[in-house]
Amino acid sequence: MTQPVMNLEQVVSGMQEPVKRFLDRVQTLGGANCLAVIGVGAIATSGFDPARHTARSVLVLETVDLAMLRELAKDGVKLGKARIAAPLIMTPVYIVGSLDTFPLEFLEIQQCHVCFVGTDYFADLSFEERHVRLQCERELKTILIGMRQGLLAAAGREKLFGVMEGDIAERLIRTLRGLLWLHGQYDYLSAIEIVGRIEQETDRSLPGIRAALEENRQHDWNDFTRLYDEIDGLKTVADLW
Repeated sequence: MTQPVMNLEQVVSGMQEPVKRFLDRVQTLGGANCLAVIGVGAIATSGFDPARHTARSVLVLETVDLAMLRELAKDGVKLGKARIAAPLIMTPVYIVGSLDTFPLEFLEIQQCHVCFVGTDYFADLSFEERHVRLQCERELKTILIGMRQGLLAAAGREKLFGVMEGDIAERLIRTLRGLLWLHGQYDYLSAIEIVGRIEQETDRSLPGIRAALEENRQHDWNDFTRLYDEIDGLKTVADLW
């Protein structure tokens, strides 16, 4: 790696040793082909909770090495027990070439990441508004289609609404983050902060989206329909933004 010194200062104390072991293993397996390991999401914040979160990361390689990944996969069970998720595998060429395809995903990484070791490939990324806007529109429409199909697939088992809403929440927050970026919000906000800002910007309350973020809530039909209507309304907003 270009920078062998590990940066673990932002990692909560209980996860520093597991993350260090993971980084050691990746560097041993990958050698000079490993350019960076970058923590993303909760692990990059002080709010990481091992009971709720897993440490997610991006492993940046000069070239994709399937044999190396095969060896790393053998540690999957051990890493899982340590609350370390399998890393996303990218190359610098892939990152630069995908900004128009996955702007929301890369924007989310840029706003909430920590470079554990190597070169930070996300800090200086730039995005085009048209790409962000297009993916926001596409994501909202895709979520609505998924909700309709999920309703049919549930076959009357309304307890599955909670599973659906949990799956929707992460994608929805990523999309709302993109909408706020279009309005000049470039710094990281938590999920609740994002919903609050969207409510302010659109002059509407979003109780359905707030409910979807409650992990332990028993979601019912009213929650489902309210969430659907709110997302449908935001689809119109995305078209105008």
